Amino acid sequence: MDKRAIAEAFSTGNFEPCLPYVTQETIWNTPGEQYLTGKGEIEAFCRTIAAYFASVTTDFRQLGVIEDDSGVAINGTAEFIRDGQLVSRASSCDVYRFDESNRIISIHSYCITERETPMSKKQPA
Repeated sequence: MDKRAIAEAFSTGNFEPCLPYVTQETIWNTPGEQYLTGKGEIEAFCRTIAAYFASVTTDFRQLGVIEDDSGVAINGTAEFIRDGQLVSRASSCDVYRFDESNRIISIHSYCITERETPMSKKQPA
């Protein structure tokens, strides 16, 4: 897989094909939430996320991608729906750094999650 394919798959929760590119030195930092180091911690967290994704319907939307020789940044949104009801929506940006063999050096994830509340629903015009 090339860098962009790895980043796009990982950012939409398709972790399995990306795991060969995660090393013992890889870090995954989500400021204010968690800091994971190494293949074991990252794989375990990916399993947790995958289990959640299996429990909901997801609507991922990629809004933009920026790529250079050693990195990829993906900006997007996601909606999580269960039993026809919106559970939450998120806006995120994942910034990936890669080595020369396309192994992931680091992931920095910035995410704003909005829970659906009666006050957050849009009013008809």
